[in-house]
Amino acid sequence: MKKHTQWIFAALTLALAAAPSTAILLKEPGAVYANQNNHTSVMTEGIVPEEEALPVFGTTPLKVGSSGQDVYELQGRLKHLGYYAGAIDSQFGAKTRNAVTWFQWKFGMEADGIVGAKTKLKLYNATKAWRPTEPSTSTANKTEGNGNTGASNGANTNTAELSSGNTMGLSENDLRIMANAVYGESRGEPFEGQVAVAAVILNRVKSPNFPNTPSGVIFQPGAFTAVADGQIYLEPNEQARKAVQQALNGWDPSGGCIYYFNPKTATSKWIWSRPQVKTIGQHIFCM
Repeated sequence: MKKHTQWIFAALTLALAAAPSTAILLKEPGAVYANQNNHTSVMTEGIVPEEEALPVFGTTPLKVGSSGQDVYELQGRLKHLGYYAGAIDSQFGAKTRNAVTWFQWKFGMEADGIVGAKTKLKLYNATKAWRPTEPSTSTANKTEGNGNTGASNGANTNTAELSSGNTMGLSENDLRIMANAVYGESRGEPFEGQVAVAAVILNRVKSPNFPNTPSGVIFQPGAFTAVADGQIYLEPNEQARKAVQQALNGWDPSGGCIYYFNPKTATSKWIWSRPQVKTIGQHIFCM
């Protein structure tokens, strides 16, 4: 009797030990179950593939020197919003960088001119109606009248008067950034002095020794203090915009100068060697 009981106990033990294996064999064919021996479902659950998280461009950051299809799309989307007025040539140069910087600032991002994942996604969300069908020579901001998301209506209103005196064919981006530069560099100065600052920017554009666009002049490394200390991104007031308008209309209180400096704060010895033309407010204007 005792042996019989032992045999029954041994049989029950074997049956219990085999139960897990039997349960696995009875599971639904093709199903993936999360358990300690099955890592597949644990690794894939809750992870969004990169192409879904970033539904635009490639994964490589874009910056000055980049080229190819991603830059073509970048320029097209920026032009769709009115931030880029250059040719869609698939080459990431100074104009593209300035447009990127302007877009980043307007959308509350770090304005570093580098198109990483955050900038790509923000640009995609702002230009879902964009299609790569526009001619490469089209002017900026044509689509805004059709209801597409572009530079803000306030920005359009602020640059309307500037455009009226725009005989140099400057882009709206250039006109806006000029007003920002005048405000960042010379707010608190006499109006004549603010016009003179705008005139210096235009004089540099016309000079073969400087970039040929206001954005290029303003963002030229080391050229303007307001760019170095970030004041270039302060919202300009109406007086700064009017100063740009007066300069566009041909008023040049600087007398054709291409430099100016504040003698109280200037740290460059070289600037003192330039021929001085006149002083307006706190600034000395020179050639």
